[in-house]
Amino acid sequence: SDFSLAESIPAGPAFDLGHLQQRPGERRRAYRTCGNPVRRGLRRDTDAGIVAVDWHESRWLAVALLIVILSCADAFFTLRLIAEGAYEVNPVMATFLDGSLWGFALVKIGLTSLGVVLLTALARARAFGRFSVGMALYTVLLVYAVLVAYEYWLCEHCAIGP
Repeated sequence: SDFSLAESIPAGPAFDLGHLQQRPGERRRAYRTCGNPVRRGLRRDTDAGIVAVDWHESRWLAVALLIVILSCADAFFTLRLIAEGAYEVNPVMATFLDGSLWGFALVKIGLTSLGVVLLTALARARAFGRFSVGMALYTVLLVYAVLVAYEYWLCEHCAIGP
């Protein structure tokens, strides 16, 4: 039988979307706030928990991008070292090596990216009431930089080239 989607939607006021109209000035407000975010910080002094803001400092973008780039380098060096006989020390990531190498790299970079997005969104918050989450981003960046430098040294030392 012929089935038409238009015939399956009941008519009536519940499905009449004519009442939904833009508020006056909505389009102009959207253009104005696009390059000038509204919420740059806490709205009230009592806002102490996790809050959403529209704007983050540009340094968090730089730190996040550097972490993701170093994560890509880490995946590359890890696969190079494994091809030369090394093994993955991280037991979680070692399970992904049994599948495809592309899957390993995507999971490694994807999990790092997800963590970076979460930490960046919470960069202004305090973990355990004491530590800035932004400092955790700097710590992750430092750890990745040291790890990639070590993997590069291993590639040079083992004479396999970067």
